[in-house]
Amino acid sequence: MKKFVIGLVICVLVLAGCDRRERLYIYNWAYFIPHTILEQFEEEFNVRIVLDEYASNEEMFAKLLTIGARGRMYDLVFPSEDFIPIMRDAGMLAELDHSLIPNLRYINPMVTNMMFYDPYMNYSVPYAIGAAAIIVNTAMVPDYEESWNIFAREDLRGRMTLLDDLRETLGAALIYLGYSVNTINPAEINEAAELIINNWMPNLLAFDAGSFGRVYSSGDAWVVHGWPETVFEEIQDNPELVANTAFFFPREGISGYVDNMAVLARGDNTALAHEFINFIHRPEIYAIFLDEFRYPNAINLYAIPFMENEPLYSAEDIYGAELKDGLGEDIIHYNRAWFDRIRIGN
Repeated sequence: MKKFVIGLVICVLVLAGCDRRERLYIYNWAYFIPHTILEQFEEEFNVRIVLDEYASNEEMFAKLLTIGARGRMYDLVFPSEDFIPIMRDAGMLAELDHSLIPNLRYINPMVTNMMFYDPYMNYSVPYAIGAAAIIVNTAMVPDYEESWNIFAREDLRGRMTLLDDLRETLGAALIYLGYSVNTINPAEINEAAELIINNWMPNLLAFDAGSFGRVYSSGDAWVVHGWPETVFEEIQDNPELVANTAFFFPREGISGYVDNMAVLARGDNTALAHEFINFIHRPEIYAIFLDEFRYPNAINLYAIPFMENEPLYSAEDIYGAELKDGLGEDIIHYNRAWFDRIRIGN
């Protein structure tokens, strides 16, 4: 038996060593790309994709800084709009060669008009537009106001989560208070931190950006702040819970996001990374992504004829959302409020 096991291990190692296909190293958000798309790209281009996942822009950025000086860099990454200028100015992003991405012709001009952070797509190509919402188990919470201040409800203590994301959660508090998610006024940012610490945080089960879908699915949380598509992906095999799940964008307003595909300057396979961006925006391929996560289609309107599923919400629901700016050196006010006060020691 031992000889058989040893022989099997040797065979596996030999086969792995014989796989000389090009590698494309992708660093993407969790739950953010259908495996069927990855498999189709691998088969069509005779390559192998190595995929790692992250739960927040901060986690992604910190890891890239850590491995940048001593480890193998990824080829392609998916930053949100506020991190594109940060990463560009840090020299982390390669300038895109548009001649290698002819499918840019499918990008909706309305979206490029929104891209104040990279209006000519010099460093990024939009991948998804959306917004975090509040998802509610209506069987457990039948009555609620569609307000950010649901997190002040003491009767739901220990059954709610907020995103472990300083811009999203501080942004929610800023919006509730009537301020911009891009304010650089320290007094306003501190007021938002006070609201979270004193009114919302005592009622939380956790700050959670990585597993809120699973926590909701398990029944441990009844109200979660996060991306609806992530929750519905997690609960799709539980029809009763699906029927008892609702989500809303709070009446006070929301911050939206544009997640982008960007090629890393220190990646080993920038040409293949360009090919992947172009592949994603084939209309029939992009429709697979939209159908899988039931995203609104605002970016690549040519995918509409290929779509089979209704999105969870429409693009019109989020067109009025405020996008987050990178803020430059003024981000320090948010870092201090978040790491020194709200998430101290975490």
